[in-house]
Parts: sequence; C-alpha cells; structure tokens
Amino acid sequence: MLTLKSGSTLVLLAASLAAALAGCGASSAAAPGGGPRAQGAVHPHGTVVVALPVQSSPNWYFPVYSAPDFTSTNEQIDALMYKPLLDVTKNNTINYGRSLVNHITTNPGDTVFTLHMNPAYHWSNGKPVSAQDVAFTWNIMKAASANNPHLPFSYGGAGTGGVPTDWQSVTAVNASTVRVTLTKGVNPDWFIRNGLGQINPVPEAIWNRYPHNIGQELKYINGLANSPRNAAYQVVDGPYKLQSYTPNQQWVFVPNARYSGRKSSIAKLVFEYETSSASEFTALKTGAVSVGYIPMSLWTSRQALSGYTVTPGYQWGMTYLQLNFNSNAPGHINQLFDNLYIRQALDMGINQPAIVKQLYHGQGIEANGPVPSKPTTPFFDKALNHLTYPYNPAAGKALLERHGWKMAHGVMTKNGQKLAFSISYITGSTTGTHLMEYLATSWAKEGIKVSLLPTPGSQFPLPNNKWDAIFTGLTSWVYSPDFYPTGGGLFKTGSALNFWGYSNSTMNRLVNLTYAPYTAQTQEQQRMDAYQVFASKQLPLLFLPYGASFYVSSNHLHGFRSSLNLISGLITPNYWSIR
Repeated sequence: MLTLKSGSTLVLLAASLAAALAGCGASSAAAPGGGPRAQGAVHPHGTVVVALPVQSSPNWYFPVYSAPDFTSTNEQIDALMYKPLLDVTKNNTINYGRSLVNHITTNPGDTVFTLHMNPAYHWSNGKPVSAQDVAFTWNIMKAASANNPHLPFSYGGAGTGGVPTDWQSVTAVNASTVRVTLTKGVNPDWFIRNGLGQINPVPEAIWNRYPHNIGQELKYINGLANSPRNAAYQVVDGPYKLQSYTPNQQWVFVPNARYSGRKSSIAKLVFEYETSSASEFTALKTGAVSVGYIPMSLWTSRQALSGYTVTPGYQWGMTYLQLNFNSNAPGHINQLFDNLYIRQALDMGINQPAIVKQLYHGQGIEANGPVPSKPTTPFFDKALNHLTYPYNPAAGKALLERHGWKMAHGVMTKNGQKLAFSISYITGSTTGTHLMEYLATSWAKEGIKVSLLPTPGSQFPLPNNKWDAIFTGLTSWVYSPDFYPTGGGLFKTGSALNFWGYSNSTMNRLVNLTYAPYTAQTQEQQRMDAYQVFASKQLPLLFLPYGASFYVSSNHLHGFRSSLNLISGLITPNYWSIR
C-alpha cells in the first residue's frame, strides 16, 4: 500500500506509494572497518542505508493500520518486522512456500476458506506463528472497521476485500488451522488476494492485553502504534527487528536471528529521512547511497552517476485526477462533473502521447482505465490498448457546444455559468507541477478554465467542500494490498476509499460481479474486462499517463534488481548482498 490507502486519506498515501519502493536506498559498499572491500567478496556484516520517500517518516508500527496512517512507508517498515500472511510474487501469484500458510482450501460454494499454517515460521521468541495469531489479528481488523466515530482508530482497509461485511467469522480450529466463513460465495482469487492478503499477523500472546474488552484493546494498540521502542515490537516473525531510531532522522534494523525464511547477509539496515529528491540525488553522486532513485525530472541527469545501474520499472498502479462529485463540493462543481460529456471533453483535452514524450522522456505508458498495461499481469484488457477518447481538443470543444456551451471571453459559458474549476495538487514534484500546467494549457483550447492551487502534502487530505479537483502525484494509486484490481474500494458507491463521491449503479453491478464466484476462468476474465471497459468509457477518474520509476543500484550491491517486486511494492533486503 502505498499512497493513502483508505477513506479520505487514500489520495495522500497514493502520492507516496510509488516513492516507497522507488526511494529505497543502500549505503555504499564499504567494509565494516571503513575501507573499500574487494569486489566479489561477500559482506556478511555490511550496512545498507535506505532513503525514505521525501519528507516521509514511519509513524505507525502496528500492522493493522489506522486510516490516515495506511501509507506505503508504514507498510514497508512493518513488513520487515511482521511477515504478511501471503507472499505475493512479482507475477501476482501466491508463493505458498514463502507464505505463513502453506495452502488454502475452499468448500464447493466458496463460502468457507480453510487456511493451513506453514509450520516453518516462528516468532523471534521461538513460538510458532499460529492460527490463534491470525484470528486475533482479524478481530482487531474487524473491531477497527466498525462504523463508530468513537473508535480509538479506524482500520484503513475497511471496504476492501469484503472487510468487514462479507466476513462472518474467523476461527482457530486448532493451532495450525484457521477457518474463515463468509456471508456469501465469492471469487476465491479476489478474496485470497484482497481479503486474506490484508492480514499481517501479530503474536496474540504479546498483544492481547484486554481479551474481554476489544475497545480497551484498540485503545492500547493506538497508544503504542507510534512507540516502536516498546518491548512488544521485539517479538516479530519478519527478517528484521527495529534496533533504534531517531525521529525524523533514521531507523536502524538488525537481522532477526530466528527468522525462518531467507536470513539477511547484512548486519544493519538503516532507513534515513530525505529532505528532497535533489539531496538524495546528491547522495548518489557522492556514493553515500548505493540504492536510490531518480525522479522523473532528473532522468536526463542520470549520466552524472557512475558505478550504478539504473533500472526503469512500473510499480503496479495508476496516475489520475480526481473530480469532486460530493454534494457539498464548492460552488456545486459536482453538478458539472456529474455530466459524462463534461468528463469526455476533459479527457479529449489530455494529450497522453505528448505527455509521455515530453514530460516523461518517453519513459511512460498511456492509461485508458484502472488496470495498467505494465507490469504484465493477466488482468489487463488488451482491447484497451487504444485510447477510448484520443486527444482531440476540437472535438471536445464541439461536444460542449452541442450541449449548449458557448465561448465567452475565452471560457465556455452556459446560462451564466463558466466552465471553470481549480486543481489542488501536492507540491514537491517538478514533473507533477509541469503536468498540471500542461493540462491547464491544453484544456484552455477547449474553453475550459483551470486554476492551479499548489498545496503542501501536510495539508492533505482536504475537506470535501474545499476542493474542485485533486492531483496527488505521479503515482496516485498502487494496488497493494488489493492485488486483485477490481476497483471496488475506489469506485463503489459509499466505499471507504471513494471519498470523492463517485456513484454509478452500473459500476456497482460490474464490480460486484468481479467479486462473485465464477464457473470458468474465461468468465472471470470477461467480468474483469467488462468492468475495465465501462470505467474507461465512464471516467470515474481522469486517467493520466503513468510514468516509470527509476531505480538506481550500486554495481557492488547484488540482489536488488533480481528481488525487485513491482506488484507487492515491498523491498526484500534479506535477499541483498554487498560484494
């Protein structure tokens, strides 16, 4: 997850989700004593430094996230300590050999999922990761998903993966078996990825302080969520433990000696705060960082880096502009955006090929719906390779005129109302700013007047009555942990993540079909395709070109590129080594 992942916070987390992986950094390959190590020798005691997303800090360490704190940075940090229930591969399959459950069975109606725990995995205190731990973690998720404004915190994943309404019960049958019973039959591919995939178990014996008072338990967790020095965080099942941290400076991890999976060959993993992309780029040039990133705006400066490999890659997500459909939108701008022809005219004013060529330096893909064409997955509908509404501002202008709009002083006007709105966008990205300026200039050709409102990320999320349209960054959404890209969390009426108020009964029906049991793989794909085609035509968002992320790794650091997982968005430093 990325990028805000729930509720009104979804936008902001989405903005940083791409950077969570793109900003991973490692220290220069130096021997523990300070001198350079001969190339080819393994550094069993090396230190790796990871550059965090710009002006971003971990602030929630318990792996059941509050809505405002469901960020990619927190997901990444927590996954190092608390292993996700399922290991999602770079091909969007489940590797059960590396998961906490070694297989899952379902009943004929796809209403009961039985999870068989992998006996290989243990907590760092030697206790096995058990079915009771899974059930306890679910109970926290469920309680924090209740529609109650007085909760100590609300779970950020509520509304995705059927949480909590489709889940009838989660029972630890015995120490190694979990039974999940649902209220109705579901598409098992969807539920395993988007439902069960949300669970990052914690040790019940450590965290269950109030077994008969769930409200008090949530209060207890909320109180410790940003207190990583608490002893509770020392019992983990992931590859690393948090050793120390200095707020807004650095976070130091050491290997979990009792980790049951691939053990780390590095002695320390240090995450460091970054003030700007420029300062991180300088650290790369000086050799202070051996794994980092190049922002899109510095792509042409990559030759300044020597001894590094630059790897373009597409994290599984999308870039978009959100329009305010809420009834309390400023100046009733929602009444304009509710008209499909207005959204179509706006889409015809987006010159995607030019944006990819000029702003993304050719390192981008055109977007025509909610599922990207890269990285390659079985979900993308190849019929959408060609834009539904190609760039044609003259056609967009004519479409508006057919609906009664006329140009007056350079702005389309109808019944005294001007076709004008503002875009609030998060500052900090040079390319993002240029993209907004490009769109405003292009839409002016159709007589659509756009005012740009640069806004610091610290001021997001904005109240619904304070914005017309929002742009949260070049990666506005990443599919994590919703690895089955149905869009329910985004587009269903009233869903937790649909804070911009989009609502359409056909969209609801098509999304619900992707959740439902299917009789053949062809039927499953047909439903996914139907949803994508409708979204492409309906424009619940304005889909924008998706730019590549540029990962930079020192030639002395091995395993980074081979372990890079653009689907999960998680880094796995325990598969890295310094040579």
